[in-house]
Amino acid sequence: MSFDSERWLGSLDPIGWRFGLDRITALLAALGDPQHEFESIHVVGTNGKSSVTLMTAALLEASGRPTGAYLSPHSERWAERVRIRGTEINAGAFGVAGEKVAAAVTAVESGFEEDERVTQFEAATAAAFVALTDAGVEIGVVEAGLGGRLDATNVLASSATVLTSIGLDHTQWLGETEREITAEKLAVLQPGSTLVLGDIADAVAVQARALAAERHCEVLETAKRIETSSAVPHSVHRGTFGLPAPNLERNLDVALAAARLVAGEIEEGVVERALGGLELPGRFEIEGSDPPVIRDAAHNPDGAAALAEAVRAVAGKRPVIGCLAVLGDKDAAGIAEALAPVLSEAVCTQIPPERLQGAGRPGTSSVEAWELARLLEAAGVKATVRADPAEAIDDAIGMARERSGVALLAGSHYLLSH
Repeated sequence: MSFDSERWLGSLDPIGWRFGLDRITALLAALGDPQHEFESIHVVGTNGKSSVTLMTAALLEASGRPTGAYLSPHSERWAERVRIRGTEINAGAFGVAGEKVAAAVTAVESGFEEDERVTQFEAATAAAFVALTDAGVEIGVVEAGLGGRLDATNVLASSATVLTSIGLDHTQWLGETEREITAEKLAVLQPGSTLVLGDIADAVAVQARALAAERHCEVLETAKRIETSSAVPHSVHRGTFGLPAPNLERNLDVALAAARLVAGEIEEGVVERALGGLELPGRFEIEGSDPPVIRDAAHNPDGAAALAEAVRAVAGKRPVIGCLAVLGDKDAAGIAEALAPVLSEAVCTQIPPERLQGAGRPGTSSVEAWELARLLEAAGVKATVRADPAEAIDDAIGMARERSGVALLAGSHYLLSH
């Protein structure tokens, strides 16, 4: 019987966020440092990391370079975080990787202090690196979990780092200003590598360029910033290909810039081949037609604002019925305020604690549905409460159908899997 990596990762002590690189460094050393067996692109930022990671990997794969990706978080399975050549890793391969890591954990923990243990995220990250190496990928596109400086992914000798965006999220760990958060995230920048800048404020760009200069890194900026930048420009070949959300268009620009660093010029046909069948789970997914259902994991005010921009473009004059759930460590008021202008009405719900526990978020709670409804009412949106997420989703879809409108499910990755 093959090793059950899902069960093993779920069995690890739910010790929450415990930062530092000593444990992951020791664990990977015991595994032969698999993270150095492939060229890597490290993706950091507040919003857009997963879509940029998936797009970059797809572009490289379509260019003929065997590529894997590591994402965070997952909705139902830990294996969702690992993609090999465009497809979620199969259970057998994930089992092999997990078994190797489990054996290494037992070995390295014997040398730790009494209260030190490898965390779930560290074990999952190590399993991903083992899996990418076992699969023989040439390039791994790796999304940081939280921040950068002390994140378990900060063990890569990356040839490029991508900064997708900067916003005020996870401030209890990363700092209360954009400057502090930028410093935490760009601590992963490797000397002599290349930094790709995404949709960031001018002040953040100045800070990023200064750090890149200190570390002798080239800076590559997307088309949006070229006019005010001395960085090397890049051309975007997209033809008539279009994405339904403006923020995803911006993320595609960033992914193209990153992919060109490895694959050289990206022809229009490669872009269409790469993105034609690409799925971006929880990133402005549109399903059905009666009514259309938009699923987006927007879980902070900046992400919600980008989602509102996209919803406006797709919904037109049709009413939008929202179904929202937000985790307790997020800015629920800011999310409500950002989405309010596009919502005709909303159904508010909450994620059960056991659902979060099983997804590697121990100790995390959901904003109470009634509190979320209060925030939306304060922002001018009529809101009702349904504590059960599945029932809340059904209600929102039913209301949208009755009104020939659009249903929007948003606020948390963990709502979208219901």
